[in-house]
Amino acid sequence: MTTETIFDYAARRRSLGAIMDGAGVDLAWFPTGGDLEYLTGLERRVPTFGDVNYTHGWVAGAFIVGGRDPVFLLPRNFVEFDLPEGVPGEVISVDEMDDGDALFAQAAAALGPARRIAIGARTWGTAIMRLLAAFGGPELVDGSRLVNRMRRIKSPDELALMKRACLLADNAMAEVSDRVRAGVTELELGEEVNYHLLRLGARTWSFDTAVWSMGPGDDRDANVRISQQALRGGNGISFDFGAVIEGYCSDFGRTIHIGDPDEEYRRVYEVVMAAQQAGIDTVRPGVTASAVHRATRQVIVDAGYGDWFRHRTGHCIGLDVHEEPFISPEDETPLEAGMTFTIEPSVFWPGRVGVRVEDIVVCTPTGGVKQNEYSTDLVVNE
Repeated sequence: MTTETIFDYAARRRSLGAIMDGAGVDLAWFPTGGDLEYLTGLERRVPTFGDVNYTHGWVAGAFIVGGRDPVFLLPRNFVEFDLPEGVPGEVISVDEMDDGDALFAQAAAALGPARRIAIGARTWGTAIMRLLAAFGGPELVDGSRLVNRMRRIKSPDELALMKRACLLADNAMAEVSDRVRAGVTELELGEEVNYHLLRLGARTWSFDTAVWSMGPGDDRDANVRISQQALRGGNGISFDFGAVIEGYCSDFGRTIHIGDPDEEYRRVYEVVMAAQQAGIDTVRPGVTASAVHRATRQVIVDAGYGDWFRHRTGHCIGLDVHEEPFISPEDETPLEAGMTFTIEPSVFWPGRVGVRVEDIVVCTPTGGVKQNEYSTDLVVNE
């Protein structure tokens, strides 16, 4: 563990133990990931496009049982290179030459019988098969949903880290905004964003950085988030990126226009910013996530662009860039003070107009408070 902020992981596990007791769960298994980092501080590796794995990689995770320290099973290479400061609890290192199945079964047997087991949503299929065999076919429940009851409400320390991640994204945007000029490619801008994220102190970017142009006469595939296409005058250039600070993510977006915008772009820009503000104004404890989505979307629908707001309004965010609940039409979860989520309306009409904005909002007892400080004023670069 190399994080600077010290969290009370034992208290988090005690809280989870109470949730597990209420759900009739005997023990839980979590693979390496956001849930396990939340509960133990076991830091995740920066993700890659392809799978980074070891012999017996499926064992990488930990048993969480009420009243005792976690029991980790980790491939030897993980123990060798990814545990510089250790973890709280027993660590069973699984060597390449070991019988991984046998070591997993022995660890399970030492925990006693279990009729109902919670498993992390990203558990390896191999580990699920071994759990079923080791405990004699127990009932399995979604452990990530249990942990989400805790993760969705951010503590003051978590909110402070997320604020830092938001401001870092703001600052990266400020570094590249003047570079949005005709002739610069989307890829060049994206690489500059990533450079500044790291230079300013991010552990990594929180997802694949996107930069794309849209406007009159473009022939863009709306599903391509970044390309080697050179920017052209008359288009809006949209950004979508985020930073990671001590495991906590930000997610940010703005649009800059090249050249004098036409009347429609100016109108759509005002509509998208008004839609975001309507969503923020709706936020308060007890309001459902879907209500925030509806309030945001309705502004764009009323302006005649509803068909081109093609995605949900947002998502909760924290140790993962997309967390539940979602600010989406199907999600009836009531908001609570301490929840953090994006509000990110857009109008994407290929060949005509493209505008987006995205900020992280925290639900407070008195309403929604935006965490990003970068201006949402119309920006035009010559």
